[in-house]
Amino acid sequence: YGFQAQPMGVPGGFVVPPVQNQPTMQGTIWMPIPPSIPNCPPGLEYLTQIDQVVIHQQLELLEIVTGFETKNKYELKNALGQRVYFAEEDTDFCTRNCCGPSRPFTIRIIDNLGHEVITLQRPLRCSSCCCPCCLQELEIQAPPGTTVGYVVQNWHACLPKFTIQDEKRMDILKITGPCVVCSCCEDVNFEVKSLDETCAVGRISKQWTGFVKEMFTDADNFGISFPMDLDVKMKAVMIGACFLIDFMFFEHAGDRRQRAGVW
Repeated sequence: YGFQAQPMGVPGGFVVPPVQNQPTMQGTIWMPIPPSIPNCPPGLEYLTQIDQVVIHQQLELLEIVTGFETKNKYELKNALGQRVYFAEEDTDFCTRNCCGPSRPFTIRIIDNLGHEVITLQRPLRCSSCCCPCCLQELEIQAPPGTTVGYVVQNWHACLPKFTIQDEKRMDILKITGPCVVCSCCEDVNFEVKSLDETCAVGRISKQWTGFVKEMFTDADNFGISFPMDLDVKMKAVMIGACFLIDFMFFEHAGDRRQRAGVW
């Protein structure tokens, strides 16, 4: 997996400039369909042309009003603000509201032709540092049914740590988060590094969205940066890692609201 390592001080800001005079589909500005590329999983051609992905979780009015967890939906955009993919959680009502953010899930990522190009599958696992034998794991398939990689949580007493693996379970990259995962008034950065953790390869950033939204909703914004020449399969796995990090550390606003009695 050839890539150009970046200096450790990778900037965390993701600026999305306004887009004008771009083709739209049902009122949505989509990234133009790239040509087919040999040996590239169908639908991942978009990822060969970008080095940033911005993920916006959509607000669900029913969830805000009732407090019941609904299916999460996301827009994945490039740095120009064009939609690259749309993602939707595939779980049932009982799983979402009984298991909370620890729930197993399938997330289906769809391109602008309506084709499912990436499937994320998370089994029911434990995320506590007290249970190192059954930690979190995510399988990434592209296209559905063809595994291209895994995100595996590593045991650590203080830090959130993960390993990105290829389809053969070979370790490719490491992800390390901060000791205190708190998005109070600032972004939270998870650094993607080489296996020896000496150089940065990319970054997954949870973006601060304001006190009201952070406190009373679980709709989050994320930015992902990676080298332009990183293998598209590993780019897809990094996108999967972002969703796993969201559920593990930031998909808890609804639980806070229920404990506080706010409906």
